[in-house]
Amino acid sequence: MPDRKQGTEPDPESGGAAPEPETDAERRRRRALFLRELTEARELRARVQPRRARAARMRQQMRMRTFRW
Repeated sequence: MPDRKQGTEPDPESGGAAPEPETDAERRRRRALFLRELTEARELRARVQPRRARAARMRQQMRMRTFRW
């Protein structure tokens, strides 16, 4: 069974108590961590597959050029 992060869902084995509501600071901290990891993964992919990453950058640039404000 995969590890669950503590406080995300009630655990039926521990009595099923409802988790405390997440604070804004905790949510922002988790979001910042997620975005850092996402950026790191994109950079790794760009290093491992430079041709594919370049093609993806070109497609993104073309989308931005043709986007109408």
